[in-house]
Amino acid sequence: MVIDTVEKTGSITAHNVRKEFVDAKGETVIALNNVNADIVPGEFICLIGPSGCGKSTFLRLIAGLIKPTEGEIYLDGEKITKPGYERGLVFQDPTLFPWLNIHDNIAFGLKARHIYNEKKKEVKEFIDLVNLDGFEKALPHHLSGGMAQRAGLARALVNHPKVLLLDEPFGALDAFTRMNMQDELLRIWKERGTTMIMVTHDVDEAVYLSDRIFVMTPRPAKIETVIKVDISRNEKHGRKRDSVDFLNLRSKILQVLNYTGKETTVEYNI
Repeated sequence: MVIDTVEKTGSITAHNVRKEFVDAKGETVIALNNVNADIVPGEFICLIGPSGCGKSTFLRLIAGLIKPTEGEIYLDGEKITKPGYERGLVFQDPTLFPWLNIHDNIAFGLKARHIYNEKKKEVKEFIDLVNLDGFEKALPHHLSGGMAQRAGLARALVNHPKVLLLDEPFGALDAFTRMNMQDELLRIWKERGTTMIMVTHDVDEAVYLSDRIFVMTPRPAKIETVIKVDISRNEKHGRKRDSVDFLNLRSKILQVLNYTGKETTVEYNI
């Protein structure tokens, strides 16, 4: 089963984005400062950086769940001011409704938008897309962690988002399941052509999946370094994890992560 590729939309542009919070002591905390980014339609971007630096905050800003203190973020030239179905969000926890079966979990957004009757066939198509055929009536607790995360992906994708935002979606999985899910995500990305922006702490995962890697500084975070991953992928999977190019790029990224003295964004073609 092949689902038609979505229209080539899904560009994200961030201009001088700053985000401040007030902590429990009433003090202002700057999570992001002067974040600028241009992401083209269909691109796979990974965000990496120190824990707590603001990667997930940036993702929530793109999702429209929170608003920037300063600056703007645009989707296809339109300013993002609120959440919208054109931006799907997948968390580390699949966050499935435990009382709904897999079909109804995936269909939830369509029902909320009152378009389920006309889109009902697509629920089955996306169940097939994530290889959950036969589990439509299963409850979430009947599924393994990887299967539940596939259901979460299908729930986001069934709304045909222009951009899929992934917040450490495989962080809770064991290593073997995680690698399988990375291949599943690449397969879906190639098939759908959806822009994907993923937060990860795993450098190997970033190199394996992404077209470009945005390295963020410690808080207040900005995108300090942009690394283009110019390593070819094979047809069925991602990149060879033991290749010289892969290992060299992995080493370079670790060096960048350990160096926070740069004042300006640097772009590498490696």
